Amino acid sequence: MTSSYRIEHDSIGPVQIPADALYGPQTQRALDNFPISGRPLPPEFIRALGMVKAACAEANAAVGAMTPNQAAAISLMGQRIAAGHYMDAFLIDVYQTGSGTSTNMNANEVIARLATAAGTAVHPNDHVNMSQSSNDVIPTAIRVAAVETARSALLPALDHLSAVLVEKAESLKRVTKTGRTHLMDAMPIRFDQSLGAFVDQLAGARLGIVQAMDRLSALPQGGTAVGTGVNAPEGFASAFVEKLNRLTDGGYRLMHRPFAGLSAQDEPVAYSAALRGLAVVLTKIANDLRWMNAGPLAGLAEISLPDLQPGSSIMPGKVNPVIPEAVAMVCAQVHGLDAAVALAGQSGNFELNVMLPLIAQNILESTQLLAQSMRLLADKAIAGFTVNQAQIDRALGMNPILVTALNPVIGYELGARIAKRAYAEQRSVLDVALEMTDLSEATLRELLDPYLLTGSAGR
Repeated sequence: MTSSYRIEHDSIGPVQIPADALYGPQTQRALDNFPISGRPLPPEFIRALGMVKAACAEANAAVGAMTPNQAAAISLMGQRIAAGHYMDAFLIDVYQTGSGTSTNMNANEVIARLATAAGTAVHPNDHVNMSQSSNDVIPTAIRVAAVETARSALLPALDHLSAVLVEKAESLKRVTKTGRTHLMDAMPIRFDQSLGAFVDQLAGARLGIVQAMDRLSALPQGGTAVGTGVNAPEGFASAFVEKLNRLTDGGYRLMHRPFAGLSAQDEPVAYSAALRGLAVVLTKIANDLRWMNAGPLAGLAEISLPDLQPGSSIMPGKVNPVIPEAVAMVCAQVHGLDAAVALAGQSGNFELNVMLPLIAQNILESTQLLAQSMRLLADKAIAGFTVNQAQIDRALGMNPILVTALNPVIGYELGARIAKRAYAEQRSVLDVALEMTDLSEATLRELLDPYLLTGSAGR
């Protein structure tokens, strides 16, 4: 009977490995050593690692450190990993050696086995890991994964949400509603002004993300073990970044000095903070939607979000704002992931940070959660909500704060008396002001017109 296992050796001794596994002994040891969460590093990170390995191989060939055939074989397999192939060969737990050495060796072993099987003999350490160390490969892969995922998923989703908000605002630019400060009635505001504030908030969050991405685009590859570049030939680092830019949409550069890119993770920490900033904005938007939708009889009921699913297992007919709720939970999770990234970022001792896998996991999880939730918020909540015009008009007509518009004509004291009486008698400011001032109805209607009171500042 054929055994389902094979025996390989590393520097410690023999290791039993599943017969059909693409990985080798160091990966198997890591699988045995870290049965913690059952969660491997995200596919986005593994794909970035494949790109880094491909670029390193091509750089080694460019500086004459590796034969063209070996470099081509390694690069091909690295690019296949970057395209999403062989993900089932990357099973090592997030919670592993803090440098990510196990995952680096996982990639080295898989690529070596694939290249060798395809006809070009390469060694995991001597060839796939040539001119590299886990200590510069993993920080570089973290940065590449974050930038590429932000480019492909996060920024497009953010831009889509902004575009949907702009379109919705344009359709509601003639609709005026009661403004609120301290959750209390305030002066009128147009829907396009409220939604435009969301757009501006998102633009600010986007700027923070783009700035953080620029910092992430500076890579420490070539620093090898401690940042000095030991065992990396002259010209390797420059060749690497050139090759990587050809494999991606470009924009990557070398760090001025790689030491901080190994010993600290300030750039990923800053990116995580920018993601948290976006989560703050999305929480505000989600909660405002929930408030405006509250009711439909005993709440504000200014808008009706799309009915997506029954909202209760016991109360027939109840429908809840499930998308804003889901988005709010995502944002809470992003806050927690960012807190962990901040703690991990301060865990560098001397020449190496030793919480790299956690940083990779959390910033990529935050990125994907935010990207996916923004599209849902745009398409399943904002695009389809309707305005309850009758409810809005009723609240506006009874809003005693409208008397603020009369202050320049009648003064604050008389205005306060009119507001209190209107509220106490549940009458409109217009009706009470007609009794308590000498102003004509036409003048009062013009002064108290909610739409005119929204001014031009919110254009």
